[in-house]
Amino acid sequence: MFRSYLGAALAAALCSASAAAQEWRTSWYAAPQPAWEAGFALPTNVPAQVTGRTVREMLRLSVGGQRLRVVLSNRYGTVPLTVGAASIARPAAAAGTIDSATSRQLTFAGRTTVTIPPGREAVSDAAAFAVAPRERLAISAWYPRKAALTTFHWGAQQTGYIGAGNMRTAATLPASQQLSGRAFVSTVHVEGSGATIVAFGDSITDGNGSTPERDRRWPDALAERLPGIAVANAGISGARLLASKMGVRATERFRADVLDQPGVTAVVLLIGINDIGWPGTPFAPTDAVPTAVQLIAGYRDLIALARSRGVRVIGGTLLPFRGALAGTPFDGYWTPAKETVRQQVNAWIRDGGEFDAVADFDAALRDPGDPQQMMSAYDSGDHLHPGDAGYAAMAEVVAGR
Repeated sequence: MFRSYLGAALAAALCSASAAAQEWRTSWYAAPQPAWEAGFALPTNVPAQVTGRTVREMLRLSVGGQRLRVVLSNRYGTVPLTVGAASIARPAAAAGTIDSATSRQLTFAGRTTVTIPPGREAVSDAAAFAVAPRERLAISAWYPRKAALTTFHWGAQQTGYIGAGNMRTAATLPASQQLSGRAFVSTVHVEGSGATIVAFGDSITDGNGSTPERDRRWPDALAERLPGIAVANAGISGARLLASKMGVRATERFRADVLDQPGVTAVVLLIGINDIGWPGTPFAPTDAVPTAVQLIAGYRDLIALARSRGVRVIGGTLLPFRGALAGTPFDGYWTPAKETVRQQVNAWIRDGGEFDAVADFDAALRDPGDPQQMMSAYDSGDHLHPGDAGYAAMAEVVAGR
């Protein structure tokens, strides 16, 4: 009954754009986040700057098309960012390499270089570069002037590469430095005739615990189950609904990361577990645990924003997390009191009647013998993030199959 209801709601959200003319859709997305200060509980794991270097990022699209464009973001920059040159290419077999014969230079308003003001982004001109659904793409950008990594994405789950000089068309970046996050590249738009669904959340949506380099996040698995539908992953590791740190709070970034995506007709919300888990740990040692009432007010703000744009909202229940990060410096992420808040929030998500549909991730992944804990077959091992099998199960819930 639940699955057919969710499937019908999702179909209603997506079919509205299925017969539309060729339009831009977000085939791939990595939500920009501001770099945080040294001394926080987790390092950024990216260099402070990439001045005079080429950064090559590897990614997998969700939908294909005949033309695409690339977005570079300086959303959290404090000074202008100059991109000296940028190219797209098809990856070669070896890690971090490209087929140079396929390299295509990008232009921005007809120019090969662009300077992006602080707080803004640059969208490339449309490039005639045919891509298939779920095809992998390499984007190489050269930053000739001061390029501080104040705007980045922490949890790439795919290795990037940094090389000295303008090496954007080189098959291999000599003596390259590896990059575990993403730098400035935020979006790939592909021209097509379907809708975009956005997955909005935290590290669970960002794919922590999945196999690196294999595209096993739950939005990746969802794209495989919804052919022709663009799936944009707006997950940020450490993201919270009500507060900022590893990314600005959800109520502040929702417009840019969800509502401004071309073709968006539906969003899956799965956020709030860090609001509950962080307080009293090195992440937020002096914060108080928010009440369910406070979290529900935050969800209602997001629902209202989405409805104002005609976007359907699917509410995801918070996953079981007993034992999360136990035995690490972040012990105390789960407590019985925090579990009570999760249960109260999930009861409202399921029964409050305020979402267009509910994706009951909790019910799908919890251990029947211990419902406060994730089923071991779905657990990555830290009792907070699913592994590949868990993410596949989450995609099945959303797809309604």
